[in-house]
Amino acid sequence: MWKLEEAERHDPWLVSTNNFVGRHVWKFDPDLGTPEERAEVEKAREKFSQNRSHVKGSSDVLKNLQLIRENGIDLSIPSVRVGDREEISCEKAEIALRKAVRFTSALQAKDGHWPSEFSALLFLQPSLVRPDLRMHSVQIFNVKNIYKKFLKKIILKR
Repeated sequence: MWKLEEAERHDPWLVSTNNFVGRHVWKFDPDLGTPEERAEVEKAREKFSQNRSHVKGSSDVLKNLQLIRENGIDLSIPSVRVGDREEISCEKAEIALRKAVRFTSALQAKDGHWPSEFSALLFLQPSLVRPDLRMHSVQIFNVKNIYKKFLKKIILKR
């Protein structure tokens, strides 16, 4: 079974110009995983083979399965469904926010980066980190508050 690992400097075949920050490698171990985990991986491989001509984006299912299992974050929050003409309450927005933040946290590697193709945070980053020119410092906002404000703006536009 394949396993994603953070790169380390003791591997003679890897070179890095930034001290291996955010660098990861895939390693194969034929004896890795429990029978349940192997069955889950095989199911994901079959699903990928069936859908590879329809889904053009990256299918990082193996990486996602591994990181969610390693991080141990509970992703059992139920999905929020909103009808076309239904009012979106702050409670529903908060549930959706919690689910999104937990999923994003579950896909984060131990060293702090998001391995492979993960561009979800790239469009949010400018609003999360803002230079404060008066104080000559950088203010990092609370992600939860940013998401709440973002969702409320979307709700008010409807």
